[in-house]
Amino acid sequence: MVEFTQWDIVRNLLLAARWTVSLSLIAFLGGGLVGLALLVARTARWPAAEPLVAGYVQLFQGTPLLMQLFLAYFGLALFGFKTSAWTAAAVALTLYTSAFLVEIWRGCVAAVPKGQWEAAQSLAMSFGEQLRHVILPQATRVAIAPTVGFLVQVVKGTALASVIGFIELTKAGTMITNATFQPFLVYSWVALMYFALCFPVSLYARHLERKLHAVR
Repeated sequence: MVEFTQWDIVRNLLLAARWTVSLSLIAFLGGGLVGLALLVARTARWPAAEPLVAGYVQLFQGTPLLMQLFLAYFGLALFGFKTSAWTAAAVALTLYTSAFLVEIWRGCVAAVPKGQWEAAQSLAMSFGEQLRHVILPQATRVAIAPTVGFLVQVVKGTALASVIGFIELTKAGTMITNATFQPFLVYSWVALMYFALCFPVSLYARHLERKLHAVR
């Protein structure tokens, strides 16, 4: 058995936590960009956009993230792409995140009164101008709190990337446990670090929700 001090355990977990944070940010920002593109396509009512986006959302919301990670890791290689655990995890989590964000944002756009669309049309605005100047500014205020809150789910979802060999917080905890035979101690630290990452985000989301509700 390898002798690890408390500091050795914490230090190695903190190093791995950097990759948890990095993967979460990549998935959240990438998913946001994909989700925004899907939202525009759906809102614009382009031909076939509605059923395609709806099918995309159902596919990624209706299947386990674990399976999506496996398909990204092993499936991309079948098409000749050089796949690393980092690439597969980033792709799978980005697509997974986008499917949820587009639904969150669609609901926020739908919350904007129909009269706002009609007022923008009466000013001879194009669809892009209506979104940019009238609809999205109002929908954004509604969307901020649930969007920030969903970041907690993304952070926790990165733990599943350990199954394809990506060394983040959970995978590092497993490796240290195998070396020290102290699962309770190690996973207690892992849980504490996830809590330290997620709890402030949850508090901030609730703060935003109360603040924006008061403004309305």
